[in-house]
Amino acid sequence: MSTLNIPDIDINSEKSLNLLILAVALEELGLANIIQAEAEKIQFVLGALEKEYKKEPPTIDDLLKINKSAGQMIKRVIEKEMLIDFILEDAIDLTQSLTEESEDKKDEDKDEDKNKDKDKDKGKSEDKQ
Repeated sequence: MSTLNIPDIDINSEKSLNLLILAVALEELGLANIIQAEAEKIQFVLGALEKEYKKEPPTIDDLLKINKSAGQMIKRVIEKEMLIDFILEDAIDLTQSLTEESEDKKDEDKDEDKNKDKDKDKGKSEDKQ
């Protein structure tokens, strides 16, 4: 049995979040293309895409079939949109938690710097005495 070969990539939290948002954007683009294709199918059946429509007009049965097909596809697109929404909500939560952690770390670093400065000042005043 073969094993998966994963390349060694250096990814931090910020990079992974950016990649996640990029993946969502590409997914949205794909869904937009699917919706556009469905619209073009309907327009084709109605004869709206070709100026020289030589076939007979669509029957009611043709219209019902294309409507059902487009309706099913739009349902799938809506399902994908819901999943994408969940992913984006998680990304927003992650962004907020990373921002809070970063701010907490900065505050801790500032406190450490202040303590070091106090210790230096205290040492200087003791040396003078």
